[in-house]
Amino acid sequence: MTAEGPDILFSVITPSAGRRPRALALAGASVAAAAEHARVRAGLDPARVEWLVGFDGVAGERPACGLANVGVYVIPRPEGEPGGFGNHVRNALMRAARGRRLLLLDDDNALTENALASFLPHLDAELVIGRIDTSRAFPEAPALPRPAPAGADPVADAVRQGNIDPLCLCLARELAYVRCRGWESRGGYESDFLNIRRYHLRAKSARRIEDLVGVYDAGRGLDPDGLNPRQQRSARG
Repeated sequence: MTAEGPDILFSVITPSAGRRPRALALAGASVAAAAEHARVRAGLDPARVEWLVGFDGVAGERPACGLANVGVYVIPRPEGEPGGFGNHVRNALMRAARGRRLLLLDDDNALTENALASFLPHLDAELVIGRIDTSRAFPEAPALPRPAPAGADPVADAVRQGNIDPLCLCLARELAYVRCRGWESRGGYESDFLNIRRYHLRAKSARRIEDLVGVYDAGRGLDPDGLNPRQQRSARG
């Protein structure tokens, strides 16, 4: 406890283009549910969880959320920054985050109820990788990371292109923002993997757990005008 209130442990970071208010509300509800579950299961004070939403240069609709600590920001897009990837927003929210651990939740995804409770026993590792349900988006790969082959390093096997997503991660802020200087924009669509690989290479300790911590595309279709190009192609069949 600090003079300003409880010490924040988890900062959940969500970039948004403002086109998915219903999906964004679902994402926020999932954070509140995960905080409550961690309270019941592990005694975590929900006041130690914050949800940070960054709108990409637009004044989006402020989402409702049952948490006490919710920050909503409009993040101007730097000149020359390509839109649609949320990179500069993630970086700005990492800077604003008060938590010692960072989770990355897109506005059309959701945490599982047990996500925070699942990460709690593993906070000695700077990089923790959980499993996520990807069946809504990729029926051929219903969960990521895929099972590691026998004899393989499970963390190194997870950190492969197409086998991991930011939703899988629980990061020490010391690793992601202090030593790795935040979330880099280079690589466009591939920036997710490039940043994850960079964190893995710089992490002093890393661990992979089997708990399901997120649902990819959980809010897909709630906002018809908010489908991304991949979702649009899938909707057309």
